[in-house]
Amino acid sequence: MGKVIFSVQYEIDASNREEYFNAIKELRTFLKADGLVSYTVYEVKGKANHFEEVYVFNSKEAYDNYDDGENERMSILISKIEDLKVSGTTKYNTLYELVFE
Repeated sequence: MGKVIFSVQYEIDASNREEYFNAIKELRTFLKADGLVSYTVYEVKGKANHFEEVYVFNSKEAYDNYDDGENERMSILISKIEDLKVSGTTKYNTLYELVFE
């Protein structure tokens, strides 16, 4: 089975930009899990304050078993980031790598 890419796209209000950066920076320190290969955050070119978080898992099993609410501080940070988002802008995408043998 191949890798899995899970992404979350959203917009934040410009006035929340610094607070958002601080929350994401702290969240990165907690995102360590078996099978999580990487976690990165991108800003969309030409669209200020539009971001995409990209999680790469080494397998579908690792993705299915991932729990982003592992500890209380991480749950608080995720809730904080949700509160900073512009309502109705969140989009999720899950990609399964095709493996040809």
